[in-house]
Amino acid sequence: MSDPTPSSPNPFGPNLGLRQRAERLVQAKGFGQLIIGLIIINAIILGLETSPAIMASYGELLLRLDKIILGVFIVEILLKLYVQRWSFFRSNWNLFDFAVVAIALIPASGQFAVLRVLRVLRVLRLISQFRQLRIVVEALLGSLPGIASIAGLMGVLFYVFAVIATNLFGQGFPHWFGSLGQSLYTLFQVMTLESWSMGIARPVMEVYPWAWAFFVPFILIATFTMLNLFIAIIVNSMNAIEQANKEETSGLIQQDIQATHGLEEELRQLRREVQGLSAKLDPKDP
Repeated sequence: MSDPTPSSPNPFGPNLGLRQRAERLVQAKGFGQLIIGLIIINAIILGLETSPAIMASYGELLLRLDKIILGVFIVEILLKLYVQRWSFFRSNWNLFDFAVVAIALIPASGQFAVLRVLRVLRVLRLISQFRQLRIVVEALLGSLPGIASIAGLMGVLFYVFAVIATNLFGQGFPHWFGSLGQSLYTLFQVMTLESWSMGIARPVMEVYPWAWAFFVPFILIATFTMLNLFIAIIVNSMNAIEQANKEETSGLIQQDIQATHGLEEELRQLRREVQGLSAKLDPKDP
């Protein structure tokens, strides 16, 4: 009677320890998809809670679903803590998920009632679930030093142009350029291109025909040049992160290849030893 065909190994089988089973569960693709689905459902529920009519009809159901989903998120965090132990806190994304879930556990009553609004931060957990979104956020954070430098340069340019505008157009248009603060705000509106031509530049040019020589260079410098610099820094940061990820992945692949070659060499050596042992054990011909 032939032996039965062995079944495929169960990833949560009895041969695994409790921590290993929890690790398999947390790393399972289906578990991640479940968390993503619950985050999306939770986002929809939080949006529905803003409607008084819907809350009047289904408020109790929505609040109950919200608590159930929060419970699943708490179990997820606890499982990760159990599996990863102290290494859990070495990941910034784990800390972000932990903080978002922890905020929801604070009683939203009395002086903490405003924290109830912060439940919507759970939607941001989608960022930690998708690699591409994480890369974008990491690129934004990595580009902050460069952005701060450009912001400082823009502040200097704004100050210079605001002083010039106040001296040139302050008497004719005091509601726009009557003081340094008003000039800064008006120039900010011009930089955003919000009604800058018909709303500000053309009325000023009716009194000061040469005012175009002030507004055109300002827009070219403050809007187009600076905006492109911001974009260039962020794109460069994203490329750097992508390159670092590729190098890390390539290094892991090389380690796997080396480990495979080492295993093959050990298997060949073991085969030779088995063959030599078999030759010694075989009876010799008479």
